[in-house]
Amino acid sequence: MTSTQVTRADFDEVMVPNYNPQQFIPVRGAGSRVWDQNDNEYIDFAGGIAVNALGHAHPKLVETLKEQADKLWHLSNTCTNEPALRLAQKLTAATFADKVFFANSGGEANEAAFKLARKYGFDNFGPEKNEIIAFHQGFHGRTLFTVSVGGQEKYRIGFEPVPGGISHVPFNDLEALKEAISDRTCAVVMEPIQGEGGVLSPSADFMRGVRELCDQHNALLVLDEVQTGVGRTGKLYAYMHSDVKPDILTTAKALGGGFPIGAMLCTDKVAPSLNFGTHGSTYGGNPLGCAVAEAALDIINTPEVLEQVNTKRALFEAELEKLNAKHGIFKDVRGGGLLIGAELTEEWHGKAAKFLAGARDAGVMILVAGPNVLRFTPSLIIPDADIIEGMARLDKALEVVIKAEQAAA
Repeated sequence: MTSTQVTRADFDEVMVPNYNPQQFIPVRGAGSRVWDQNDNEYIDFAGGIAVNALGHAHPKLVETLKEQADKLWHLSNTCTNEPALRLAQKLTAATFADKVFFANSGGEANEAAFKLARKYGFDNFGPEKNEIIAFHQGFHGRTLFTVSVGGQEKYRIGFEPVPGGISHVPFNDLEALKEAISDRTCAVVMEPIQGEGGVLSPSADFMRGVRELCDQHNALLVLDEVQTGVGRTGKLYAYMHSDVKPDILTTAKALGGGFPIGAMLCTDKVAPSLNFGTHGSTYGGNPLGCAVAEAALDIINTPEVLEQVNTKRALFEAELEKLNAKHGIFKDVRGGGLLIGAELTEEWHGKAAKFLAGARDAGVMILVAGPNVLRFTPSLIIPDADIIEGMARLDKALEVVIKAEQAAA
């Protein structure tokens, strides 16, 4: 097979312009390092947006993928398969859940969750129980339903009319939720930590209060753990840091360690509402994805990996404190585990993308969470040496960007 050389310029020629990818093209990765077409090296603090939880080309995941590739790739859901059943057994054994639905992404997992919540309300209380409450700045995916539940209007503009029966209240404001919830509410949807919304955490009292309000109004609690799940916060799922259990939970991103897969987990109480023929996915639960996800879960859901998430977070925080002592640009460092948000001071608000570009030029890949927050979601097993080297590169990037902005002022 002939390989055609492609460049970043080709993206603008052949791809829909909904993305604006960086100006380099990565071609290979190992652990927490990535190399582009010109063999430039980058330290990866982005992790594919919290996806590459075991870094790039983890030997066990590569081995599992190759083994499964020689067996079965796809069957559709006219048949079940062994990897899907094993993965479902392990997910239910490790969580609150009794049942699993597999999909291909976090958006699809959330779509299934929201449909299940409405169907459960319909089945048990009638058609009037259909309202969903979510939170401002929340993010739940890009399908029309999930972008409607998401609390960021910018993602809905131009796609109206969007599905109705959805309202939004301020995050971490229990009184606002009390005013909004009613016996017509079928579900409250929230992220245990808002990722895209700025890496914002709820209080423990808020989490408990949301659960209690759901119980009072016979509403389901849906936790979107697409970004916080599979070890990201130092527990297998972020809800495990509290005494709150959801009725439905969605998971994706890190679940496949880089292979596309998503899942909706739920209790036996609500599962019957997705009865035969009510929902489906051609590729959901395919043997390739489930085999790799099982291998990833086996590695991540261990004390060795989960406990070191917090020690590596402490190293990130210490390094960010050093950078802040030198440059004075961070107002707050927040989040949980290796989902880290560093909010810029007011002087630098709106300029997060400039620091992302500067980091790229210095050889370190980071993320943003809106225009004011730098976000870090590295591999859960990133070597300490890579954290220190990556922060040294980020230090140089900050210097360059700050000097350029000051010169332009």
